[in-house]
Amino acid sequence: MFITNNSTDELVDLYFKDYGFGQPVILIHGWPLSHKSWEQQIWAVVQAGYRCIAYDRRGFGSSSEPWSGYDYTTLAADLHEIITQLELKDVVLVGFSMGGGEVVRYCTDFGTENISKVALISSIIPLVAQKADNPNGVPQSKLDTILDALETDRVGFLKDFHKNFYNYVDAPLGNMVSKAQLDYDWSIAAHASPRATIQAARAWAETDFRPELGNVTMPCLIVHGDEDQIVPIKTSGDQAAEGIENSEYHMMKGGPHGLNITHKHELNKLLIDFLNS
Repeated sequence: MFITNNSTDELVDLYFKDYGFGQPVILIHGWPLSHKSWEQQIWAVVQAGYRCIAYDRRGFGSSSEPWSGYDYTTLAADLHEIITQLELKDVVLVGFSMGGGEVVRYCTDFGTENISKVALISSIIPLVAQKADNPNGVPQSKLDTILDALETDRVGFLKDFHKNFYNYVDAPLGNMVSKAQLDYDWSIAAHASPRATIQAARAWAETDFRPELGNVTMPCLIVHGDEDQIVPIKTSGDQAAEGIENSEYHMMKGGPHGLNITHKHELNKLLIDFLNS
């Protein structure tokens, strides 16, 4: 199904899946994937008695591929359009990786009256980049290398990116995901808009959400793996838990960035317990 956001410079059709009944839970995917990355959570949320809505960010999956609008303010406006047009109330927002940015910016731009809870899973919140006051962040040189690789050989870069997503090594044993999972993710990411892939990367690499953490006033679940090689836990989960007062923080031992796949059972239990609490 699609909803159309006509409030921005370009008309954007946002593709979404809508399953189940009850309190709505919106799943916001990470970069550079689509709603399909939530495969192991959608069934668990619906089975637990909730309405589960998972959508494709503009430029990704089956949504429109506009030239602009990949900043977090516009992305949060897309999320608001989904909530408004579907007439959702008492919403739970769940953001994975880049999707954590939409969660926090939504609270900043649209308030929390209609949001009951939020969850940040392997999230980029509050800041990815290394700075003088954020020494544990990703060095700018590494971020520049990523952006350069996306501009020169996007599909080649994405082929190896998902190995780091799951801490995958080229060995016959010891990996937490199959080679088929890597191929599946690559196929999804490779078919995203090249423009969206690059501009969205700039958004998650450059946006500093530290001043906005105080806007997240509702109960917040934070889950992060201590072996995350994409978004280091010290620059993300640790700081988010410190900056969001009403938060419940779970460090997942041995968890890579893609713990929604590798540690799906542990994550699903944490998420459902949080929804039920």
